[in-house]
Amino acid sequence: MHFSTIAVVLAGATAAVATAIPALKERQSTLCTGSYSPVCCATDVLGLADLDCAPPPSTPTDPADFVTICSAIGQQAQCCLLPILEQGLICTPPI
Repeated sequence: MHFSTIAVVLAGATAAVATAIPALKERQSTLCTGSYSPVCCATDVLGLADLDCAPPPSTPTDPADFVTICSAIGQQAQCCLLPILEQGLICTPPI
């Protein structure tokens, strides 16, 4: 008797959680593809390397916001595969 009561309660709780999940909203869109990282860079060298790169000072919500944030500090929005030691290697513009 107790087992069936517990099973019904757990099934109801699981169903309640499962129906709440679609109500969640995505807070940040995709800025870069794959394992590329969003960074703001000062200088682009032939799209292979970027200099003086750092993560954006605030969290962008979409690619246009990413470009605006980087432009406000005088840098370019880039998606770099290997952002190492303030340099970005193999960089592309955001999506």
